[in-house]
Amino acid sequence: MNTKTVVDNYTAYRWFFTSSNKLVVGGKSAEQNELVLKAFLKSDFPVMHTTKPGSGFMILLSDRWNREDLQEMASFCGCFSQQWKKVKKGEKISVDLFMGRQLYKTKDMKLGTYGVRGEKETFQVMPELVLVRQKNMLRAVPAWKGMKQEEYYVGIGVGTLSKLQAVEQLVKRLQKQKLSITQEEILQALPSDKIKIL
Repeated sequence: MNTKTVVDNYTAYRWFFTSSNKLVVGGKSAEQNELVLKAFLKSDFPVMHTTKPGSGFMILLSDRWNREDLQEMASFCGCFSQQWKKVKKGEKISVDLFMGRQLYKTKDMKLGTYGVRGEKETFQVMPELVLVRQKNMLRAVPAWKGMKQEEYYVGIGVGTLSKLQAVEQLVKRLQKQKLSITQEEILQALPSDKIKIL
């Protein structure tokens, strides 16, 4: 798979656009991790993964970015990882940043698993997202610096609701805002269980 194929089919992966309109794409599974990373090995694109195991590799598909792009990408990576369900109240999730050219693969590594050579920068992120529309699809994305309340529908964080309970409450909340959004759309947008509506 080449880079154009991934970019053209980004909605098949985990994805969002940063506040400066940079596309971030990541794997939803080991198979998708493998496809995405193979397409961007040896690149100068930023790549992120949680410090602990259990997240997709996220790639910012641009060789130009700013600090806010990286912070938003780190939040997205952390929130769509197993750490979302494991983090305790008030704790942050640790996410590592490196470049595509630092990745390597050996024969004994499992599908979707890669090693990283050289230094990594670590971000600490709060597990919080906001629901917005991007490319006419409902997405749970990190709130960006200076984001106003009218720019998103509702915020979510780590709590006690199952995904289905959260969907039911969010449908009611969004209907009050006169929004026509289906349960399936919300389900597709949310991270794991243990949700709180902010």
